[in-house]
Amino acid sequence: MLLTLAASRRVLFLGGKGGVGKTTVASAVAYAQARDGRRVLLVSTDPAHNLGHLWQCRIGPEPRPLAAGLDAVEIDPGATVKAHLGQVGDALRKLMPPHLSGEVDRHLALSRDAPGMLEAALLERIAGIVQQGLRSHDLLVFDTAPSGHTARLMALPDMMAAWTDGLLRRQARSERFGVALRNLGGDDGVAARALGEGDEARTPGDRDQAIRAMLHRRRHLFGDLRDVLADATATAFAIVLAAERLPVLETIELHASLVRAGIHVGALVVNRRSPADAGAFLAERRVQEEIHLRALREALPDIPLQQLPLLAGDVAGEAGVAAIADLLARSG
Repeated sequence: MLLTLAASRRVLFLGGKGGVGKTTVASAVAYAQARDGRRVLLVSTDPAHNLGHLWQCRIGPEPRPLAAGLDAVEIDPGATVKAHLGQVGDALRKLMPPHLSGEVDRHLALSRDAPGMLEAALLERIAGIVQQGLRSHDLLVFDTAPSGHTARLMALPDMMAAWTDGLLRRQARSERFGVALRNLGGDDGVAARALGEGDEARTPGDRDQAIRAMLHRRRHLFGDLRDVLADATATAFAIVLAAERLPVLETIELHASLVRAGIHVGALVVNRRSPADAGAFLAERRVQEEIHLRALREALPDIPLQQLPLLAGDVAGEAGVAAIADLLARSG
């Protein structure tokens, strides 16, 4: 069932509570699709770097091959914020006169730990990966961070697009005011003094154009991501969980958050199901799991659900991922 969903989409997000096996399931889906002949990019946004641990190799910010037809990227949140602020700083220094570069540096230093900075930087990185990845690959599979972080991230494209629209409107009004002031001869050299004596950096018109171009680029980037996320024929979200009380409750909450953000939830994957025929302890645990799964089905009756068994050993390397891909194919 999950593989059928992946085969019909261009973008698939997998999320859920931490520790339920999202990375393993995401890797198995990506591997199965690549094995079927699609060009797949597997992307991890989880700061735990579990993707590299699972595949037993170093995975960095640039795509690297894992298997035939399968590439992978691991986004480092700290490095992403640093790169994001570096780009913002470069843009601001081009727009501002040189004597204000110290103010730019102080602003960026304060912004590094500001609330929402990590999500904004990560969203811009994801938007860029989606934009480029859809041109170079047939399917993008995202292994996301734990539920709460992912829910906030999925709601951001609308907010960022609306915020950028507001900035564009204010920038346009400011530009019209500046033109009118200059035409009336009323700026009294304000623009020249702002630039500094002898500063040839940019005229006010040049700066207006540069700001507008930067805002339009971000507007298109976030707008394109929002359109991709909202297209249920191209994008789906699968929630991975364990048949336990807290993961089930968190799944129900995550589903509600994704629906509010306009994201189509196409599958539930219950991982590590206890066997009923492997001793009294596990049989009793399975009975308890059934109680939690009934609560899940009552809350989310219309979403397809697939179950994967608890395995005796660890999953590691390509062979381990391939075995989970086989399980997905058989149990779907």
